Amino acid sequence: MKLNRIPYVMAFSLVAALALSACGKKEEAAAPPAAATPPAAQPAPAAPAPAAVSVASIDLGSAVGADQKVTTATTSFATKDTIHAAVSTTGSGTATIAVKWTYQDGQTVKEDSKSIAPTGPATTEFEISKPDGWPVGNYKVDVSLNGQPAGSKDFSVK
Repeated sequence: MKLNRIPYVMAFSLVAALALSACGKKEEAAAPPAAATPPAAQPAPAAPAPAAVSVASIDLGSAVGADQKVTTATTSFATKDTIHAAVSTTGSGTATIAVKWTYQDGQTVKEDSKSIAPTGPATTEFEISKPDGWPVGNYKVDVSLNGQPAGSKDFSVK
């Protein structure tokens, strides 16, 4: 009896092909996606430079509190009043505030200045007084900051 070798040869070839394909080079597994790299940390913004000293307001009155602020603002005074000018500033640094008090047509009554070094809002007080009484009339206080005009206030003595 003759054996038919063809089915055996085919079966052997098929098994060999399958074995070789299983033993072949495996495809590299896909690398897991790289974790998203967080963006480089941005440096914190530098703190803004403090604002230079500037005059915010000028208030006049006949009395000031412990904080150097005028207790009741007015522009009309009695002849025997002490007259206060409270100069409020903002910002920080060093500065010089100067005041010039004048009467009627520009006659100088008094000039004064103070050096300040605030670290934020501040009030600086100036005053004039005349024990024998102010002449009735119109007055003015001019304020300068570091030699530059910063404001003025008109007032009267009645």
